[in-house]
Amino acid sequence: MTQLTLRGFDPELERRLRALARRNATSLNQAALQLMRRGAGLVTRGRAPSAGGAALARFAGRMTAAEARAIDRVISESREADLDLQT
Repeated sequence: MTQLTLRGFDPELERRLRALARRNATSLNQAALQLMRRGAGLVTRGRAPSAGGAALARFAGRMTAAEARAIDRVISESREADLDLQT
């Protein structure tokens, strides 16, 4: 597979690329490839083939960073409660 290095991303393009990667739960590289395939006319249905995690996200759903932190906090509190019960 060929490797290319791209330079000169303006701030708006970088912001949109990062947003696309977040939305699709993919890497910046995959997001950039998706946009390039679209721009080159290689994608006819408006979507590039997605990576495994992104392909399943529509079935499993997604959580925000705040929701993930809340779940982590509850798990941590639960572990502390378990330790208290053991003593």
